[in-house]
Parts: sequence; C-alpha cells; structure tokens
Amino acid sequence: MGHMKKTTKIGIIGAGHVGGHVASSLMTQGLCDEIVLLDTDEGKARRHADDIADSVAYMPLPAKIYAGGYEALADADIVVLSACSTIFEQDRLLEMDATVKVIAEIAPQLTTSGFSGIVVSISNPCDVIAQYFARITGLNVVGTGTALDSARLRRRLAAMLGVSPHSVCAYELGEHGDSQIAAFSAATVCGKPLTDWMAEQPDTRGQADLYGAWRSTVAAGWDIVQGKGCTEFGIGAAAAAVIKAILHDEKAVLPCSTLLDGPYGQHGVYASVPCILGAAGVEEVIELTLSRDEAEGFAKSCAIIREHCEKL
Repeated sequence: MGHMKKTTKIGIIGAGHVGGHVASSLMTQGLCDEIVLLDTDEGKARRHADDIADSVAYMPLPAKIYAGGYEALADADIVVLSACSTIFEQDRLLEMDATVKVIAEIAPQLTTSGFSGIVVSISNPCDVIAQYFARITGLNVVGTGTALDSARLRRRLAAMLGVSPHSVCAYELGEHGDSQIAAFSAATVCGKPLTDWMAEQPDTRGQADLYGAWRSTVAAGWDIVQGKGCTEFGIGAAAAAVIKAILHDEKAVLPCSTLLDGPYGQHGVYASVPCILGAAGVEEVIELTLSRDEAEGFAKSCAIIREHCEKL
C-alpha cells in the first residue's frame, strides 16, 4: 500500500492586512495544503478566508483555507503570529506595551491547544515580541525581523547599480526598526564585493548613495503607513519566504530574528542576522565579517532590543 503524503498546515493568528497577505502569498505560491485563520473578530477571519478561497481555482494547489479556533492549531506545522495593537508608531518600539497585552492573551491559548511546531513571529516590535513569546511559551520562535528590510535594501541598491534585486546580496542586521544597520562591507553584486562593483565604474555605479539607500530602507515602512495606513504586501512575501524555507527544509539563507548566544559577541538577545532556515527553524547563524563601524552599530542595536526586553 502507498503512504499518503503528509498534509502541510499553517495557522495564522491575526487576520488583518498582514495576516491576510501572508495567507494570500502562501496560497499564490502553492506552499501548503491547509491554512487556518484566527482573529478576535471571527467574522472578519471567516470573510478573509472566503475571499482567498474564491481564488483557489486559479492557484497552483487547491489548498483549503478557513477560519477556526485555537483547537485547529494542534496539528499545524507552523503558526504565524501577526496579531498586534491597532496603534501604528513611527518607532516600532513604541508599539510594545499595546502589542504585549495582545500577545499575552494569545500565548496560553496556543500552548494549551497542543501546538508544538514552529512560530513565525511578525508582530511589532518584532525582535522584542519574538523573544518575549519564546520565553513565555517555550516554543521555537523565529522572527521575520529584517527579512523585509533586507529586501527593501536590495531593491534600492539594485536600482542605483543597474542590476536585478536578485543579483544583489545585502543584509540589514539588528533590530527590525530604526537602529538596524546595513552590512555594506559584506554585500555583493553579481558575485563581486559591492565596493569592487562600484569601483569598476566610478562615474556611474561609484556614485551610488549607500547612506541614502540605508536611510530610505529604514524609513520605508513608516512612509508606506503614512500613505496607505499599513504595510502588507512586502511583509506578506517576506513571511512566506521564511515559512517556505522552514516548511520545505530548504536550508535557505535569510535574515531573520533569532536568539543570539555567542555569534557577533551577543548573548541572550533576539536580533536579525543571516540564518540557515530548515525544518528545525534556525539551523545555523551565519556570522558575517563586519567593519568596525558596522559591528559597533550592530552592538548598539542589540543593546536597544535587550533594554526593551528587560522591561517585560
């Protein structure tokens, strides 16, 4: 007799703009067999599920999507934590107190459901919430962290340098927030160090404004929120990439927020660094060689995260 293929199931807690777009990204890419949406507004979760389900006929896989309660998460492979307060601040750290209240209500319900998989945490402030949720639940938590910021940086560098974002490898490190740093010294373009690529054509590529690219990257989220009230598409795609790497054991290198205990000289703090992601979540932290200024900036960013974690 043949064995039935194991069904892959994702739960999403928080069916707002972000949770909805994570679900849509998973569905569009055909990444899982089943998605369950949870929200305090059960009607909204049901309608989101119905709306996305109406697209299934045009998707790669006929995945099931529906609204459910915590009991539906017991056998989920991954749970996405995208619940948050309804308050958006320019500095994500200012959202901490309101989001913690929401997260503190979710944690016991998730643990008592019997869920034992991996949590992909999006809720802001991302690094602080990921660390807090891991501490109070004991679950394996991966924060999306700077996966989105790094994509924003790659887009900006690609536009300045005249190449595809796929040809740029560059990481934002540290906090998913204002203190993040761009690891330009470790960045490559078409396989060459960024500085070499720029030096080859000093009058064109060499004029790229790296500081401007970093500043624009840091400001991007708030700029979008001011213009349309939320961010949703970029983070939906970034979260889907993290989920895909874990669910399909890709061993893909993505920047995400994880507990550092030694790498980069940091201990006991969640911060974003390049990680190898696979079935066990973060399977290895990649330690980049940073410039002195970058290393100092990363340490300061970690100190800010740690300071806020200590308040909880």
